[in-house]
Amino acid sequence: MASSPTGSSNSASPRVAFQGEPGAFSEEGVLSAFAESQAVALPTWRAVFEAVNDGTVDAGVVPIERSAGGSVREIYDLLFKFDELRIVAEVTVPVRLALLAMPGQTLDQIERVYSIAQALDQADEFLRSRPWSVLTSYNTAGAAKSIADKGEMGAAAVASARVAPLYGLDVLANDIQTGAANRTRFAVLTREPLADELFVPSAIAGPMKTTLVWAVRNVPGSLYRCLGCFAERKINLSRLESRPSRGVRWEYVFWADMDSDPDVPDCAAALASLLREAVMVRVAGVYHRAAEQ
Repeated sequence: MASSPTGSSNSASPRVAFQGEPGAFSEEGVLSAFAESQAVALPTWRAVFEAVNDGTVDAGVVPIERSAGGSVREIYDLLFKFDELRIVAEVTVPVRLALLAMPGQTLDQIERVYSIAQALDQADEFLRSRPWSVLTSYNTAGAAKSIADKGEMGAAAVASARVAPLYGLDVLANDIQTGAANRTRFAVLTREPLADELFVPSAIAGPMKTTLVWAVRNVPGSLYRCLGCFAERKINLSRLESRPSRGVRWEYVFWADMDSDPDVPDCAAALASLLREAVMVRVAGVYHRAAEQ
């Protein structure tokens, strides 16, 4: 159940922030990660980071990668800015979309469809089957809530089917996403460690991985030598991408997911070697790889 971001939680039921409205996929990330929690709905990803950073909540759950759309780049920029926060767990949530509308509406009566751009893209094949106007919203559940609050006839929202009873809407069509393999990977962020018993067992059962960020020297071959720190020790980087440094124009930092744990000797040696080559190295999290749902 969502609540306002006031007060503090006890250790048995942590307060966990997510972006959006109750019923959003980010809330499903909270439910997938924690055995029991007080879910706190906030309007933006930055607000989630700020709430975790200032201790208003115990943790935050944010989308970090979409199987159909790649990394959520704003999250990596916020991770870089809020450098005291750490990723302590991750979960994956299947993306199953439905078309929701006011009770009594039929597909033939719908003229407008609202949702976030990513959900509209994932349901594009279905949406193109009719001459609807497609409009973007800030959140899947938020689109549904807006229709319900206004009693807006002729409108529908693309969201999770579990949103419908929360806002008194009907499901006009189920499983409208293209394909069945879409997943969103969510990261759990904290400022202080959380006890393992607070998590769903599957969230802390996989092999260890490490997310890190580094900046290279602006000289030929620097990135090549940084990557060699891992290749020489046969440590796999399952993801690698660059983001603007935001400190120096036209310079970049590199984010990577490393399939290892810094406590492993080869991994520790790779990080020590990277420290000698890079101008900045920071470990953003050491956690268990999410189990696929």
